[in-house]
Amino acid sequence: MSIAGGVHQALYRAQQACCDAVQVFTKPSRQWQAKPLTAEDIAVFREAQQATGITTVVAHDSYLLNLAASDLTLWEKSLHAFIDEMERCEALHIEALIAHPGAHVGAGEEVGLANIARAIDVVHNACAGFHTRITLEITAGQGTCLGYRFAHMREILERVRDSERLRFCFDTQHAFAAGYDLSTAEGYEHTFAEFDELIGLQRLAAFHLNDAKKDLGSRVDRHAHIGQGLLGPEPFRRLMQDRRFWGLPMCLETPKSADLHEDIEALTLLRGFLQTV
Repeated sequence: MSIAGGVHQALYRAQQACCDAVQVFTKPSRQWQAKPLTAEDIAVFREAQQATGITTVVAHDSYLLNLAASDLTLWEKSLHAFIDEMERCEALHIEALIAHPGAHVGAGEEVGLANIARAIDVVHNACAGFHTRITLEITAGQGTCLGYRFAHMREILERVRDSERLRFCFDTQHAFAAGYDLSTAEGYEHTFAEFDELIGLQRLAAFHLNDAKKDLGSRVDRHAHIGQGLLGPEPFRRLMQDRRFWGLPMCLETPKSADLHEDIEALTLLRGFLQTV
């Protein structure tokens, strides 16, 4: 949900759509700098949580950051901005800061993955004792973006010194675009079996539920409303009925209308799948 007017406003917008969980940005998503959170900002956010009953909140980092960058200036700038976002999440008691791993921009996947792991080590040192967890998101693999193979995430885990602190976010559209066929029962089981083998299902902290506008393996990041894309409703039925994932926040990342009717319809559809369990 949008944070226009303050991060706390996202909670009231989520309440309008009858959400149980919400994803926010802790600062404008396409700006490097933002005013620090004040004690009043934090207090108002917590008041909004009490007023709405929405206590499950995850955050997404800025789209400008690239922890895989080989350009030292950009890498350091991204690193400092990421630490700032971790501090914002910790102040707001947000447990997961979801982040795209980054893009190697021609330097090669091995170099990019090494840069990501090195950045995570620096962030972990700077944020010692934090409850907020870096939560790497599965990507579609558009351009030179990393994280579109579970093996990428495994390599990051093996390189990071304090890897027990790392968590992961599974985006359904990204996984489908990356080549994981969630559209069939067999493909669904194979996908999560591979995830469990390479990463571990216990490391999952959140889901992004998005249908797909582009084909399986296209590596194009284009979201559609639930049931209105190439995935269709059945993968979401399987996911909602999969007891392994009950209790994890599942957020929609689809275009918002003024009255939020698409979100309300999607949430109604998803909750309906639970009634047949």
